[in-house]
Amino acid sequence: MNKKVKYIIAVAVIVVFGFIAFSSLSDQVTPYVTFAQAKESGKRVQIIGMLIDGESKTDKQSGALHFSLREEETLDTLSVIYTGGPKPGNFEQADKVVAIGQYKDGIFHSERLLVKCPSKYEGEEYEKMDHEEVL
Repeated sequence: MNKKVKYIIAVAVIVVFGFIAFSSLSDQVTPYVTFAQAKESGKRVQIIGMLIDGESKTDKQSGALHFSLREEETLDTLSVIYTGGPKPGNFEQADKVVAIGQYKDGIFHSERLLVKCPSKYEGEEYEKMDHEEVL
């Protein structure tokens, strides 16, 4: 085989493996979107919102967690059903919740949740600042 044919084969193999890697990774990437964008897209996305107090309940038959989120900037609300497992232990203390899933039939159906809780060091930081300012 001459060198030109070897280069063509090598480039073809690299292109094929690159395409396979790109297509498998693109399925794993879920962009953050607004509530409005989630409603329009119909695709698997991530949304983030503040948990609305007192609105979470677990369906005893299905085990699904029902709750509502409020978008920080627009104050829109969105009903969410989480079916990916048990409710996270620190769910009720969450500042924000990231739900990964898809909007359909008027509800965001989530298979994964990420709970963003306040930092346990946040109070210490404020205490240090106040103490330093007094001195």
